[in-house]
Amino acid sequence: MIGDHSALDLILQASLIVQFVMALLAGASVVSWAIIFRKRTLLNAERLAADRFEEQFWSGGDLAALYKSLEAGSPTGMVGVFVAGFREFSRLRKQAGIAGSQLLEGSRRAMRVAQLRETDRLEQNLYTLATTGSTSPYVGLFGTVWGIMSAFQGLGNVQQATLAMVAPGIAEALIATAMGLFAAIPAVIAYNRYADQVGRLELRYDAFMEEFSTILQRHAGVQG
Repeated sequence: MIGDHSALDLILQASLIVQFVMALLAGASVVSWAIIFRKRTLLNAERLAADRFEEQFWSGGDLAALYKSLEAGSPTGMVGVFVAGFREFSRLRKQAGIAGSQLLEGSRRAMRVAQLRETDRLEQNLYTLATTGSTSPYVGLFGTVWGIMSAFQGLGNVQQATLAMVAPGIAEALIATAMGLFAAIPAVIAYNRYADQVGRLELRYDAFMEEFSTILQRHAGVQG
């Protein structure tokens, strides 16, 4: 409650421009929260999948058998990097006259492409959070400035202005700033957190690529 007016009353009494700004910010907030929950689920699943795969990979089992058990469907994450590299290695190995260095280079190239695709998939919608976090306060400020202008313009039609007359207009305008901050703060926090998590996953993929390349190098008979 703000004086004798609830927040809902103030929103309903606001000018069309301010109401449009509030609706825009409310929509941005809903979209941001949807992305936040979806991205949290995705990144948690990717970390767990990477942990399970590394446990399988370093268990000492046959890599060809592991590849056959994982290639079905559309593998993602670290599994996708492994499948892409091993598939290309196996394909090139069947060709006559392929040097060991070419086997290794082809596998690394396939893994790099798979890793870039995975990074792009993990980063999807992160820039929406960044945009929401950076622009929402300014959109809310625009609504506030517009609302305050409207409130003071209304005073021009009265002979004696009082604080009680202008307070509701200022209060409804300030709601726009509050809504802008409400949309921006979670988006900024989530963007920073998830960008860091994506970066850590990317480093894990890079480290795995190097380790797997070393194993393939031995299989290809390439001297380090």
